Parts: sequence; C-alpha cells; structure tokens
Amino acid sequence: MNVIWFLLEKEFRQIFRNRSILLLILVMPVMQLVILPLAADYEVKNINLSVVDHDHSPYAQRLITAITASGYFRLQGYYASFPDAFRMVETDAADLVLEIPAGFERNLVREQQQQLFIAVNAINGTKAGLGAAYLGNIIRSYNEAIRLEWIQPDREIPPVPVIETTVINRFNPLLDYKSFMVPGILAILVTMVGGFLSALNIVREKEAGTIEQINVTPIRKYHFILGKLIPFWVLGNIVFTLGLLVSWLVYGILPAGSLLVLYGFIWAYLLAVLGFGLLVSTYAETQQQAMFIMFFFMMVFILMGGLFTSTDSMPGWAYFISRLNPVSYLISVMRMVILKGSGWADILPHLGIVMLFAITLNGWAILNYRKTT
Repeated sequence: MNVIWFLLEKEFRQIFRNRSILLLILVMPVMQLVILPLAADYEVKNINLSVVDHDHSPYAQRLITAITASGYFRLQGYYASFPDAFRMVETDAADLVLEIPAGFERNLVREQQQQLFIAVNAINGTKAGLGAAYLGNIIRSYNEAIRLEWIQPDREIPPVPVIETTVINRFNPLLDYKSFMVPGILAILVTMVGGFLSALNIVREKEAGTIEQINVTPIRKYHFILGKLIPFWVLGNIVFTLGLLVSWLVYGILPAGSLLVLYGFIWAYLLAVLGFGLLVSTYAETQQQAMFIMFFFMMVFILMGGLFTSTDSMPGWAYFISRLNPVSYLISVMRMVILKGSGWADILPHLGIVMLFAITLNGWAILNYRKTT
C-alpha cells in the first residue's frame, strides 16, 4: 500500500501541476452537457414547403391553411407550375413540394376522392421521412374533418363498431427528448474523459523518458497500473457527479432510481474504460498514436452505443459488435436507472459484463506492460 500511495501522490501532483488540463477535464464536459442536448433535437420543425395550387378553391386554401397552422411547415410560396416549385428544392430553398391538381374541390365533392402529389427532397433522409409523415397526418386529419361536415344530421346513420385506444407514455410522459438524450450524452462524456486521459498517460511517460526511472524501481507491474488507474477513476467520478448536477440544475432531470445503483455501475464501468485506455497506452509509442487509436475506437463506441440508433434495430453483425461495446451497457443502464428507476436486479446482467470487461482489459494491460526494453 505504501508503494501505491507514493505512485498516487506522484500522479495527482502531475495532474494538479497542469492547470489547463484540469480545467479541460472539469469545464469541457460541463459545457458540452449544457449545449449538446439543446442541439440534439429529434423533433423536425421549420420544414420549407412549396405549393403548386392549380385549383384555387376554398377547399384547397383550407388545406394549405391547415398545413401551415400545424407549426411544422413554413410556406415558401405559391408557384404556377411544378417545375418552378421543384426548382426551389434543387436550390435547397424548399424541402417538400405539394401539388394540388385542378378540380380538387369538384372531385372531392362529387366523386369523394382526389389524389395529391408530394415531392420530397430525400438528401436528408430523416427530415424527408418525418416531413412526409407530418404532411400525411395533416392531410388525413383534414380528410376526416371534411367527412364529418358531410354527415347530414337528419339522416339515420347505421351504427359502426368503434375501437377506442388510450395511450400512456411510461417513464417519459411528455416525450421530452432531453430526458432521453442527457443520460446518453453524459455516458459518452465520462467515457471520452476517462478513455483519452488514461490512453495518453503511460505513453506520455515514454516520450518524457521518465518511464525508465520508474522501470528501474522495484515496484511491481500491477502497482504501476493501479497507480495510473486510481487517479483517473477519481476524476471520472467527479466528472460524472458534475454531470448529474448539471442535469438537475439545467434540465430538471433527477434519477428515478437509487444513486447508489447508478454510482455502483459507474465505479465498475470506469475500471473497464480506464483499463482499455491503459491497454492502448502500453501498446502506443507516441501520444499521437494513442490519440488516433482512441479516436478510432471512440467513434465506434459512440455511433454503435445506442445513443442515436437503437442497438436492437442494427443488423445482426452490428448488433454483435455493439455487445462488445462497453458504452452500450452504460447508456442502457443510465436510462434504466434515471428514467425507469431500475434497481440492482435489473442492471445485474449489465454489471456482470462490465466487470468482465474490467478484469480482462486491466489484466491485459498489466501483462502487456514491460519493465524492460
């Protein structure tokens, strides 16, 4: 313990000596957690719409008014022909084109049917899909409203079966995307801080030449790895605590579950991600190598961790890779505990896998560290 204590004293002195890095460790995650959830909005608004109205009837004008009053669409203008309107799509001034054919009101009243044409700019697939879905829902609501107006009060209408549904949103009643995104973003920030700092630690000693002074001492390899691991484990917990405070003060998000469960998993997870960073640091010869290796893995961790896309929706091979991604387990547990109020029994499978990651990666880092060259 005396050997580990001296190593910890050395590491903490190095950390606190460089105040700029300390500020980046503490200030950067807080600023990102404040800004990123405000920008990562799943709801698509301000969809630019061009209209080609060949009918100019009250029914057509009523449909256009219903679309613009929804709050999702911005009317870019009326055009006399479809090529004129589509030119706005080509110049990115419009996202959708709605063409109302001539005789729209006449066919709707006499024949009780009419087709509309919608052209969608599908370069941005998400915006195109949601915009077309929004427009389709508005048109269906407009259609239902017209049909209700045509029902004659003095005419006996045969009873029809009616199915009523009641929808209850559990765990996120208001469907607030911030409640869904903030825990995931916090998980990513903890991973990035812990992973990058630990990956650069040992290799920094190699570049500075101080690793040779440590190697000639009688300390064991696991003493050395523990001395590198524990300081960043403490900093990771501090970053996580600051993130929880920002989530509460800025977004009003309080964990529905126990903080002990949340911290218990974070303690195990930090051992895993720091062990991975130290493993990278034992292989790399320069800080540049360590940075590029960690950047590669961080991109995989973030994009295949379930933050933006559910892992269950991925192809089979991608789902298998996500099971080897420790970030996916942290994001899942964060949402389970903060939103659902899950307990130890619910997160136990995730905790077991993360502990396996921690033992494997730290053991590998200890075995790979060489005191002789």
